[in-house]
Amino acid sequence: MAKFSTNTKTDVLIHLGIILSVLLILFFGFFFVYLPWSTNHGEAILVPELKGLTLAEAKEALDDADLDYEVSDSQFVAGLKPLSIISNYPKSGAYVKSNRKIFLTVAAVSAPLVKLPNIIGRSSLSAQNQLLSSGLQFGGEEKVPALEENTILKVKLGNRELMPGDEIPKGSKIIFVVGDGYADQKIDVPNVVGMEQDEADILLTGLGLTVGQIITEPSSAPAGSVIRQRPASGSDNKIRIGAPVDLWVSAGGGPIEE
Repeated sequence: MAKFSTNTKTDVLIHLGIILSVLLILFFGFFFVYLPWSTNHGEAILVPELKGLTLAEAKEALDDADLDYEVSDSQFVAGLKPLSIISNYPKSGAYVKSNRKIFLTVAAVSAPLVKLPNIIGRSSLSAQNQLLSSGLQFGGEEKVPALEENTILKVKLGNRELMPGDEIPKGSKIIFVVGDGYADQKIDVPNVVGMEQDEADILLTGLGLTVGQIITEPSSAPAGSVIRQRPASGSDNKIRIGAPVDLWVSAGGGPIEE
């Protein structure tokens, strides 16, 4: 009876092994043979690069790849061509099945309107940050005579003056009109002829003026000295604070005067 029992256990183990082997074959066959075959795994298609293409170009690229598409969203992005592709899902570089629909986000045709924030009286730097938070862009500065240096006196879109609360397209470039800090104060034009250029620069800057063009030309005067200025000096000549003074500087090498 002991011998009969041993053979029975062996047969059971053999049968269990056969059953497990069959189950493993079925398991691996389903996941690694049938499932890839049924889902066209071997026919996976690479989603092409679409970002920046126009909608017509993206459609052509997807048609060539045997893929479908749908515009799922539109967003306004300053500087982007209307209807150009911003993003897509599944992303470019992913593998998908043939005829898979690719969802596109495109640039809006027109910009939404936003309200111009009240930045009159603010400093230029502070106003720039406020513009960005409102979806607008800084378009540069125009300085005008005013004591309020770097303070915004008014704002413009192109040549049109704007008022706080005006509705304008998102992404518009706003020009700041700011004071130069000098207003219309005028002083006598100083005489810097005969000075070294460095000395003339210091004198002009100290008086609130700026150095304009520097023209170098041969002269019998010592090299580096100012031989002419514009505007000319004189008690009858007035110049607005902040205005430039052009200087002619000797290069030396001119004829020696006797």
